[in-house]
Amino acid sequence: MIVFEGVGKRFGGRSVIDGLDLRIEDGEFFVLVGPSGSGKSTLLRMVNRLVTPDSGRILVDGDDVASVDVEQLRRGIGYAIQSVGLFPHRTVGENIATVPRLLGWSKRDIDARVDELLALLRLDDPGIADRYPRTLSGGQQQRVGVARALAARPRIVLMDEPFGALDPLTRESLQSALRTIQRDTATTILFVTHDMDEAFGLGDRVGLMLDGHLVQVGTPLELIRQPADERVREFVGGSRARLRELAIRPVRERMRNEIASGGAAVDIDASLQDALGAMLAQGRDRLRVEEKGRVVGSIALADLVERRG
Repeated sequence: MIVFEGVGKRFGGRSVIDGLDLRIEDGEFFVLVGPSGSGKSTLLRMVNRLVTPDSGRILVDGDDVASVDVEQLRRGIGYAIQSVGLFPHRTVGENIATVPRLLGWSKRDIDARVDELLALLRLDDPGIADRYPRTLSGGQQQRVGVARALAARPRIVLMDEPFGALDPLTRESLQSALRTIQRDTATTILFVTHDMDEAFGLGDRVGLMLDGHLVQVGTPLELIRQPADERVREFVGGSRARLRELAIRPVRERMRNEIASGGAAVDIDASLQDALGAMLAQGRDRLRVEEKGRVVGSIALADLVERRG
């Protein structure tokens, strides 16, 4: 659990964060979203003491981070950033193994964990563990950075715009892999982004930061349907915000029990946006819905429209 109590920070006489309170629960995927300069990255970096607050305190599992040995604190918290920061003279495997080695893991356990993460993050090129970062694509380097952050099975992982420089397809693939890993391991993740679609696609809850203040915290659906003020309404898309619901609502919510015959299919856990895309690509107004390869129902174009009640 991460708790911020009255946290404030100033740089050069300018207030960057002002009296902020926030509680992030164990196993939660919490996303801080906001424009550049809103204070979200500064807030994240206070958790592992890369930045020191001027007022208030931050608790991790009940302990004030200011009272914990900084090396001990950081070894227990995974950290991934946009620029990756891989060690250029260490192989992929050695980079991933950095924290487990510091913690005294055995070679067998380290090798097993490296292999596990390479598979989870689809780093499956032959011999990739023995390659150096300079030989990898940008997307592969970012995957290694995520693997390194997860290597020691930390209960908390901090991620600061980790996918911001990637192309859309690579970014979407990494987001999906990260969400799956987080759900499977119940890791607490504090994730910073300026992209509202990314925030809504990943976060259990989302905190919108503007000018050093958390102006609203809630589920993606709460921010869309119950914006705290006009600033929130505009940031989440204004009059187009309801279209974002298609991206965060699963097909299973609108599925019919009727079995459609033939044609394209969509997975039950896919988004309504995915279903719409498949309908447009196939020129159809109805799709079969599958769960683990078995047809369980159907979804029609009309089902994508808002239904009240």
